[in-house]
Amino acid sequence: MPSLFKLTLVATAVVLTSGAQAADFPAKDKNVTLVVPFSAGGPTDRVARDLAEALRKSLGATVVVDNAAGAGSSIGTAKVARATPDGYTLLLNHIGMATMPSLYRKLTFNVPNDFEYLGIVNDVPMTLIGRPNLPANNYKELSSWIAQNKSKINLGNAGLGSASHLCGLMYQSALKVDMTVVPYKGTAPAITDLVGGQIDLLCDQTTNTTSQIEAQKVKAYAVTTAQRLQTASLKALPTLAESGLKDFQVTIWHGLYAPKGTPADVLAKINAALKTALKDPDFIKKQEGLGAVVTTDKRVEPAEHKKFVQAEIDKWGAVIKAADIYAD
Repeated sequence: MPSLFKLTLVATAVVLTSGAQAADFPAKDKNVTLVVPFSAGGPTDRVARDLAEALRKSLGATVVVDNAAGAGSSIGTAKVARATPDGYTLLLNHIGMATMPSLYRKLTFNVPNDFEYLGIVNDVPMTLIGRPNLPANNYKELSSWIAQNKSKINLGNAGLGSASHLCGLMYQSALKVDMTVVPYKGTAPAITDLVGGQIDLLCDQTTNTTSQIEAQKVKAYAVTTAQRLQTASLKALPTLAESGLKDFQVTIWHGLYAPKGTPADVLAKINAALKTALKDPDFIKKQEGLGAVVTTDKRVEPAEHKKFVQAEIDKWGAVIKAADIYAD
């Protein structure tokens, strides 16, 4: 009986402590850490820093970005999965949340079950670009050039599981063409070699490619969205779907997560702050400058966010399995 009494007291204390944490969140003397599982300066890091500022205003707490890069975002993601579930450690990750379960054989976390889902932040379109001296000047000419060269074509990407890697897989599959794939350790060296003419093609996020397109350092051929983009420098580009690749659509999205077990009241406060942040005019303007579209649909709701990610896991799992690519 004494043991049972002690257990009851402990359980009651845990509940009361959890409730107190939820009521006090966020504490004035504590920072919220936003973990970004990629290097500083990259596209996800840029989104994270804009979001951190918007969340600071809506949440009323300092939000510090922590770059924990490596292993296709699995290192930083694992860090958040192990973190204390109190709302002070959050994760911003992109489509990697949907591809890691199929790409990696030895993950230390389970994407559907080890995180609390807080909402999708944005969608980032992708562009198909080529080296500046590529003979093709539009997508019709590019199609003919690809048909003539096929495996001779060097298709770059930013590494295993990267957005550019995934887009490249889908593009080759849609064309039924096997190009020579050239992986890099990040987007920056891939674009550098594309501009320099060492590789032929790259499919990457507008956050990485828009400035290169505007400066005419690369040739732009198409976008991967269902509809044409409306930004001044990209609105003339056709979609791959309208160019003959029916239903071709690849969009890179970013979502916000907390460790599993974070108190419901805390999650509700963070989700409310996120919804406010996504309506912040400064945040929207900055995202538009990156070529990203801030989320306004039902995926800002945690349940819909999780449902969406599961659908993406299924979608990309099939693509990765067909390509027979894995990482330890």
